[in-house]
Amino acid sequence: MSLKAEPKAPEPADQDMAAAFLRLDNQLCFALYAASGLVTRAYRPLLEPLGLTYPQYLAMLVLWEKAPRTVSELGEALSLDSGTLTPLLKRLEAAGFVTRTRDPADERRVQIGLTDRGAALRAEAAAIPATLACALPLSPTELVELRATLQDFARKMRTAG
Repeated sequence: MSLKAEPKAPEPADQDMAAAFLRLDNQLCFALYAASGLVTRAYRPLLEPLGLTYPQYLAMLVLWEKAPRTVSELGEALSLDSGTLTPLLKRLEAAGFVTRTRDPADERRVQIGLTDRGAALRAEAAAIPATLACALPLSPTELVELRATLQDFARKMRTAG
């Protein structure tokens, strides 16, 4: 005689609920993934003339706020690990937008700075946020609210572990 209870067959209502939970259109992860992909795609024609990909644009935004920064500071700001960030930074360096130099005080740290060309690119990119906002099917108030909701969600996910 086994002490384990035999699994009982789910009731039809439970099966319907389980099936509903597993529908793609009921997944938060897919809604975020799909929306992110669409927004990233909307940036592409705006960034192409600058010679930037969307992830490179994000890195440049961080550097335009404050440079130089270490690779780890950039990674923290972008929520990227160094394995993802290093190839991106190498491509930005090859394009002439950033410099990568070892920190003389600590050779383990790499400092990322802007070249004159990278700093000048900021002026060319200045219109991108407004151009994109005008192309999105949301009012300015809805955009601000959505951004705040997503930032709050990301903050809660980070603290939840």
